[in-house]
Amino acid sequence: MKREISGNRPWRVIIVGGGFGGLRAAQTLKSDLFDVTLIDRRNYHLYQPLLGQVAAGSLSPGQISAPLRSVLSKQKNTRVVLGSVEDIDADSKQVVLADGAALPYDSLIVATGSQTSYFGNEEWQVWAPGLKSVEEATLVRHKILYAFEVAERIMDPVERREWLTFVLVGAGPTGVELAGAIADIARQTLKDDFRSIRPEESEVILLDGAPRVLMSFPEDLAEKATRSLVRLGVSVKCGVTVKNINKEGLTIESGENLNHIAAKTVIWAGGIKASSLGQILARRTNAETDKAGRVKVEPDLTIPNYPDIYVVGDLACSVDAQGKPLPGVTQVAVQGGQYAAKAILCKVKRQPELAPFQYSDKGSLAVIGRWAAVANASGVHFSGFLAWIVWACMHVVNLVTFRNRLLVFIQWAFEDLTFSRGGRLITGTAPTDFKFNKDVCNHDVTMKIGPAVAITDELERPTHVRQRFTVGY
Repeated sequence: MKREISGNRPWRVIIVGGGFGGLRAAQTLKSDLFDVTLIDRRNYHLYQPLLGQVAAGSLSPGQISAPLRSVLSKQKNTRVVLGSVEDIDADSKQVVLADGAALPYDSLIVATGSQTSYFGNEEWQVWAPGLKSVEEATLVRHKILYAFEVAERIMDPVERREWLTFVLVGAGPTGVELAGAIADIARQTLKDDFRSIRPEESEVILLDGAPRVLMSFPEDLAEKATRSLVRLGVSVKCGVTVKNINKEGLTIESGENLNHIAAKTVIWAGGIKASSLGQILARRTNAETDKAGRVKVEPDLTIPNYPDIYVVGDLACSVDAQGKPLPGVTQVAVQGGQYAAKAILCKVKRQPELAPFQYSDKGSLAVIGRWAAVANASGVHFSGFLAWIVWACMHVVNLVTFRNRLLVFIQWAFEDLTFSRGGRLITGTAPTDFKFNKDVCNHDVTMKIGPAVAITDELERPTHVRQRFTVGY
């Protein structure tokens, strides 16, 4: 076939980002018409919607990830480059990597996604990690499980309560899922595992500045989600604003009142912003960005005056037919990546241009806990076990590899029958970790080793036993 645009060589397409949009674009460009290069800072594709399951100890990172080279190994026109993009020269059509390598392109697809936003309070990240990467998910898992271990060791009732208080900031799907998961861990998974504490007496608090949870969902589903959370023991506080977060907890504002919540475990699910590459791209192309740093694009997902640069997924600020910005969800990225690839294919084949990008909304889902979820499918609202089945099936099907689909299906089936969570590993360290060698001694709450003492009820313990107890082998 004669290639009138690119001469005798394939059309060079560079894709930055191996997430949902970038990977779908690469898979769509499986043709000898193209020489595709996929660049990512990591060597794997991550199924981000299930990061909450990793944080809750239900799944391991490897079950929701797949090596990009493995996924694209049979696509011979595509190469994977491990690297970080430092600059994009839109005029000379080159992508510059951190090591100085400059890669030329004929068409560029930028799909670097988003990152956690603390709305200008970046110092909060130390005390309240987000949930946008494997590293953050394992850190959150560490903080949740570590809190119970510390509470088991220390005897001061006030400090123990601080370690058994978990605060989620942000009542979107991520915050709702984690709140329900922590409540389930405390009341089911760990209820028989400790001897000095009752995990089921933990306090889980869900905060949001909006008037209700799940603001992107219909009100009736949000109300059902709230009722489900309350049944799990979650305290839902809406209409509050976080003013400060530190090692001791957080300060919130409700109306004109300021209140302090003493909590050693705070998790941030309060918002996202575009990746840092968005600012570089906007500066290089004089493109506008919205307040979240997303690059404003044309209806065909290209940057104004640069028809060979496509921006898709969370990095793009695109609107629907009514002028409403598209949400930062998986399907927007997937459909955007596929659209950009098809648009490039039409250009290379000298076919008519595609119609403007139109997002096909397949509905929204939010899981709350074991066998509990809410769903909005094309205006049809349902909740409970049926919604949970739909949520589980959708995620299993959308995983990239068959191996991961099978592993996740088996893992979930086993957990739902046994209430067990096989990924309850405490790995690494966190800034909020309790320094046992120092802090325990300072608080005079060291544990004595001796004959075993069976203590079954905190209320039945003598006062001196509650403050200092004996542990046997």
